[in-house]
Amino acid sequence: MKWVDIIRLAYRTVLSNRLRTGITVAIIAFGIMALVGIITAIKAMNQKFTESFSTMGANAFTVRFKERNIRFGNSRSELKLSRKGQRKEKVSNLGKMITKEEAEEFIKRFDYPSLKSISLFAGRSNVVSFESRKTSPNVVLFGGDENYLSLNGFTVYAGRNLNRQDVLSARNVCLLGYDVAKKLFRENPAMALQAVVRINGKPYQVIGVLESRGSSFGFSRDNVVISSYTNVHKNFPQGFSFVMGVAVPDLMRVPEAMGEAEGIFRAIRRLNVKEENNFVIERSDSIAERAMRSLGFLTISASVIGLITLIGAAIGLMNIMLVSVSERTREVGLIKAIGGKNQTVSRQFLSEAVIISVLGAVGGIFLGVLVGNIFSIVLKTGFVVPWNWVIYGIILCTIVGLVAGWYPALKAGRLNPIEALRYE
Repeated sequence: MKWVDIIRLAYRTVLSNRLRTGITVAIIAFGIMALVGIITAIKAMNQKFTESFSTMGANAFTVRFKERNIRFGNSRSELKLSRKGQRKEKVSNLGKMITKEEAEEFIKRFDYPSLKSISLFAGRSNVVSFESRKTSPNVVLFGGDENYLSLNGFTVYAGRNLNRQDVLSARNVCLLGYDVAKKLFRENPAMALQAVVRINGKPYQVIGVLESRGSSFGFSRDNVVISSYTNVHKNFPQGFSFVMGVAVPDLMRVPEAMGEAEGIFRAIRRLNVKEENNFVIERSDSIAERAMRSLGFLTISASVIGLITLIGAAIGLMNIMLVSVSERTREVGLIKAIGGKNQTVSRQFLSEAVIISVLGAVGGIFLGVLVGNIFSIVLKTGFVVPWNWVIYGIILCTIVGLVAGWYPALKAGRLNPIEALRYE
């Protein structure tokens, strides 16, 4: 009997036992759905990470404060014990935040052809009010300069950007994020221009409203207020470190600019040649890459969940195929009586197991892509299909079918035709 005839016969047999086939297909499908669904969701998250962190572009980098790390053993530690057992600090600037003077000195000395900016974070629990209306205490406050919007992907919807005079004078002016302006001024955010709002009780004149940037992972990116870094430093001294952003016109010159920035800022921080950097210089796209790598454990978890389910499905499939062999013993005897070979019978049962597994794979992949893309709809990303895992899923289920069907097929092929025909 040819392979085509064997597969056709196996397919008809599978369809004739719909309940048994449906249960087994469902078990396999749920395993693949869990695997493909989580992978699809992770891919949507990766896409959102890339969109969220690429606002500065691949040709930009930031100079940030390096947090203090505690080390032990023979590594270069920040704190060492003297011979008398007393703790003394190593002569180092580790843990020292970037000050306003250091940030301004860096901008002054760094003359590499680029767009430069200073910024200061001032917390996520700020309240903005206008007359009787006010926001929830979850507004993010930033201090920046005239280049801050360009470097961080903001666009002015109405009004104007900060200018140099705003920064130098540290006057109480601000730009409202779109959500903040809409909350305070209802359906016409542009009405906020020249109005006086209060940020944590302090009066600020609104000089601009920012274009909406949507949400990221369920959090609005428009729930922000931006003033000058000098003003934020004066009115909201919360102890945060200053950050310098740099964007160069040529992507290929970013490493060169980063090297020059490192040398200049080491001199500003007064580090000697033996001391490690107490600041971090990182490209904007590296943040997205690091965030995406942190999702790797989810992929591993999804794989483990899927494999455990598939192992259970394989055991169930093998049990069902063994029951099928017992139920169809007379059928096997009849096939052998009319000239069927052991190999033909084994192939038929093996084909049935593979067909059931592949049907489960197709159903699971379809459901997994749908479930995963519900997450992508929430994140407002495009439709995602993890094609590599679609192929892996089909291959994996085919292997499951072969492994689970091998022993029942071998047992069916070894049945004695005379005893099989007499089986009740």
